[in-house]
Amino acid sequence: MGIVKISDELHDQIRKASTPMLRSINAQAEYWIKVGMLAETHPEMTFHDIMQEQLRMASVDTQRVIHE
Repeated sequence: MGIVKISDELHDQIRKASTPMLRSINAQAEYWIKVGMLAETHPEMTFHDIMQEQLRMASVDTQRVIHE
């Protein structure tokens, strides 16, 4: 594990976003980093496409959740 230096302003935005997203500050930062990395490496994919692929890779059956 390493240390990443970010601005105080960005840290404040991560802290604010972490509460409604039910994540720790570190988990929120990691989530945004991962999504940003996926978006940069797959510019043809929308945010929705990225989330659907991540859920599929985690074997989450979103159709089953919707219909229960």
